Amino acid sequence: MNRKEEILHATLTLAAENGMKGVSMSQIADKVGIKAPSLYNHFKSKDDIIKEMYLFFREQAQKGSGSVQMDISKLMDKNIEEILLGSVSAYMGIVTDKNMLQFFKVLYSERTTNPVAAQIIVEETERMINASKNMFYAFVVHGKAKKDNIDVAAMTYSLTIHSLIDYRMDMLTAGIINEFGEDGNPVPKNIIDFIRWFSHQIGVYDE
Repeated sequence: MNRKEEILHATLTLAAENGMKGVSMSQIADKVGIKAPSLYNHFKSKDDIIKEMYLFFREQAQKGSGSVQMDISKLMDKNIEEILLGSVSAYMGIVTDKNMLQFFKVLYSERTTNPVAAQIIVEETERMINASKNMFYAFVVHGKAKKDNIDVAAMTYSLTIHSLIDYRMDMLTAGIINEFGEDGNPVPKNIIDFIRWFSHQIGVYDE
C-alpha cells in the first residue's frame, strides 16, 4: 500500500467513526503517522481526498467483485429479466464491498449538507442511468423491448433501483438489517421483484 492509499484508508476509518465533517486534515495526518504539511503534498484539501476515495474504492470494489464492463451484445441470448438481474447482481458486488459500503454510508449521511458528497452520489446515479440506457437501446435493437419511450423507461428503471438501494442503505444504517442482501443473495428481494415486474412491462418475451 503506497502513501496515497494509506491516506485514503485512514480517512475512511476516521469518517466512519466521526462523519466526514468531523475529520480534519491534521487528524488524517496523525492517523497515517505523518506531519500535516506532508499530507498536503498528496492532496490539496479534504474534498480532494473524498473525490479520490470514490474513484479508488470503486475501482478496487469492481476488481474485487470480478465485475467488468459488459459486452451487452453477448448477453442477448438471455431474456430481459435475466440480463437485468445479472447486471444488478454485478453492481451489488461493487456497492456491498466492505470499503465501498462504508464509504457510501458516510456519503449518504452527509449528502444533504456536503456538496462533494452530493456530487459523488449524483455521479454514481448518472453512471447507472447511462449504463441502463445503453442496455435498453440494445434490447430494442435485438427485438427484446418495446420501442416506445425507451429513454423514459431507462430513467424510471435506474432511479427506482437507485431508490431501492437507498432504502436498503438506510435500513443498514438504522440497524434494521445486518447485511445488504437476503438469504445469501446479494440482490434484495424487493429489487428482484421490481426487476421481474419491470421486465414484463417493457419486454417482448419468447415464453
